[in-house]
Amino acid sequence: MENRTLAILVTIAFSMVGVIGDYFLKLASAQPQALRSKWFAIGFAVYASTAFGWVFVMKYLKLSTIGVVYSVSMVLLLTTIGIVFFREAVSAYEVAGIAMAIGSLVLLVRFA
Repeated sequence: MENRTLAILVTIAFSMVGVIGDYFLKLASAQPQALRSKWFAIGFAVYASTAFGWVFVMKYLKLSTIGVVYSVSMVLLLTTIGIVFFREAVSAYEVAGIAMAIGSLVLLVRFA
């Protein structure tokens, strides 16, 4: 596997780790003292753990590419978490936006 492909996969994996961190931060936000809750501490630790891998990713991808791959992955994963765990509804406009985000990712990976 070439380094560029591996870097893209690592970026997607880090977005998954970021979503796990976001999940715990969402739980923390429901607490009376959110910044002092165990959920905040876990979410913070999960986010911080990704810093080491970003150094690898940034060696092989442009920052703009990382931004798009990470953002689209986060949108898809956070939407899934919101629907499955927090019972949030998604409107037709949001579905259209998600479809366009996926299209942008396909274009970026194919032509970048």
